[in-house]
Amino acid sequence: MTNIAWQKNASTSNTDRMQDLEKKVDELLTRGVAEVIDRDNLRKRLLSGEKLRIKLGIDPTSPNLHLGRSIPLLKLRDFQELGHQIVFIVGDFTGVIGDTSDKDSERPMLSEETIAENMKNYVEQAGKIIDITKAEVHSNSEWLGKLTYSEIGRQADAFSLSEFTSRENIKKRLDEGKRVSLRELLYPLMQGYDSVAIQADVELGGTDQRFNLLAGRHLQPLYDQKPQDILMGNLILGTDGRKMSSSWGNTINLLDSPNDMFGKVMSIPDELIVTYLVHCTRVPMEDVEKVEQEMKGGANPKNSKVFLAKMLVSMYHDEGAAEEAEKHFQNVFSEKGVPEEIIERRSMAGEEIIDIIVELEFAGSKGEARRLIEQGGVELNQEKVTDVKRALLPTENEAILKVGKRNFARILIP
Repeated sequence: MTNIAWQKNASTSNTDRMQDLEKKVDELLTRGVAEVIDRDNLRKRLLSGEKLRIKLGIDPTSPNLHLGRSIPLLKLRDFQELGHQIVFIVGDFTGVIGDTSDKDSERPMLSEETIAENMKNYVEQAGKIIDITKAEVHSNSEWLGKLTYSEIGRQADAFSLSEFTSRENIKKRLDEGKRVSLRELLYPLMQGYDSVAIQADVELGGTDQRFNLLAGRHLQPLYDQKPQDILMGNLILGTDGRKMSSSWGNTINLLDSPNDMFGKVMSIPDELIVTYLVHCTRVPMEDVEKVEQEMKGGANPKNSKVFLAKMLVSMYHDEGAAEEAEKHFQNVFSEKGVPEEIIERRSMAGEEIIDIIVELEFAGSKGEARRLIEQGGVELNQEKVTDVKRALLPTENEAILKVGKRNFARILIP
């Protein structure tokens, strides 16, 4: 009798484990996912207990990873938590060549020095999301730098020119008479060969990477490997409503300070709240759906946005930092106060505001500072600065300068 009961309990336990795995796999294949190739095959392999090699490559075209990049990194972590071997590739070689998958014009080549500087903290930043100690980490110069012309020719023979030029953004550029360099044709080959080099079972990427992701699937049989499955995530919009991109400066970076991260999240359009919760956090989907229903029912979206901001700050800093960032936001933005700790700068009467803004690095150039003033984004003692030639007055021996929504300085005139 005891033996029968044990067998029954063991059977129930196995059933529960299988159901739990199925639930996790189904969420993995749907949450924030635009397309999976080949979904049925990948789901079967994930449920079989087979340990897969999951690949994600990111080019260090800027020093910071942002929330848009966190989407595939979070998906990489999901695979890691299911026991699969994740492979994180820093594209130091491909970064020099440049991918124009999401660009409407030719992307200039970057110098090796720029790439080396940009990638200094890439692995550390990725480690905020994935467990680096259990991941394989590579730079793709390890293998791409060793390829010969004959090998590259062999790879190129697997593709036709029309396959490349029929891509939507490339076709658009050609139709408009814009230049498309031969260098750009090489990029998909290189990303595809990354999959060969690490023998990927699955590759992750955004929808803008579809052609490059398929290149790996296309090249692997040439090297007697099974074609990788592909999981493509959705792209998210940045703080200005365009695709989040470092080149547009509309990013929320993983290395942003708690106050900056919180403030940037609070500035996103209300309609992006649920999208960010789905793609950039791992808040349970039932809780995300609850937030969505509450807002549809008329709840103040600001409360949901505060919830999102605190979740993100907690993920990349900690809960204490999230609480402090909320207090800071309430003081500075909701109550129109001034931060307790702000930069102090000694100036002389007659010094122009535009020069102070640039020196404090509240703007990257005089041109940017001028635009901020013209757009009404600069205040001195809570009054908008409208004259780009505005200078400090002798009577302004202590003044609060506000640039944009988050930059404050106390200006002191001896």
